[in-house]
Amino acid sequence: MNKKKKDKKNLSDKQPKLSNKEYEAEMTKLHAELVKLQYWVQAKGLRIIVLFEGRDAAGKGGVIKRITERVSPRVFRVVALPTPSEREKTQMYLQRYIQHFPAAGEVIIFDRSWYNRAGVERVMGFCTKKEYVNFLQHVPRFEHFIQETGIMLIKYWLDTSIEEQEKRFKQRINDPRKIWKLSPMDVESYRRWYDYSRARDDMLIATDNEDSPWYIVPADDKKRARLNCISHFLSLIPYEDVTPEKVELGDRNMENQYDDVLSTEKLHFIPQKY
Repeated sequence: MNKKKKDKKNLSDKQPKLSNKEYEAEMTKLHAELVKLQYWVQAKGLRIIVLFEGRDAAGKGGVIKRITERVSPRVFRVVALPTPSEREKTQMYLQRYIQHFPAAGEVIIFDRSWYNRAGVERVMGFCTKKEYVNFLQHVPRFEHFIQETGIMLIKYWLDTSIEEQEKRFKQRINDPRKIWKLSPMDVESYRRWYDYSRARDDMLIATDNEDSPWYIVPADDKKRARLNCISHFLSLIPYEDVTPEKVELGDRNMENQYDDVLSTEKLHFIPQKY
């Protein structure tokens, strides 16, 4: 019985922890590849959407941060929409997401997406049963249409164990840098763990298909989750290295040189505390 329970645990639990040195070395390599991908996306005018969904505290923000921290925010754009406004509530449900879809040469990363309807809206009663059922019925066709227009759609679900979520929530409570991450909805998701599990299961059954599969990221080990997810993302997009040739700085024009060091006496410099 204990063995069966252990086998059900997150796949990342079976791996030894990565040292910071190992992690940073691998991340540096992946960052270099993401820069190559960025040039390729711009050169070919690709349009890509990446969805990140998952358990609260599963580490979606951490993966997104690592994807975007070394690339241009003009190419890799993150969309994290707040609660719908009163006006947006009267719109077609998908309308507020569509306006953020990519133009040529853009990768749009949704930190939560239209799948809010299948998760928090279902569990918390923010939508009717009819609205929920209609969503699950129609979203596969909607996503098929997205891809028919030439947009590449990639969907990730970050999954974590019940023990790891509790550990991370407690860390947020006691860390002044992270307390803002613990919202009333997070607390409710902690209480309703199995309601969210059922919502996840039903969502995957209804919307995981050959055209638009869900890719599950075991996320109990944050470092491995980030590396594995970024590596997988890169593997899905055939790209070539079209990085421009190395830049030559040349010589400065010194004809108009003068003493251009700013004066600390005449201008307002910030205090040098460190």
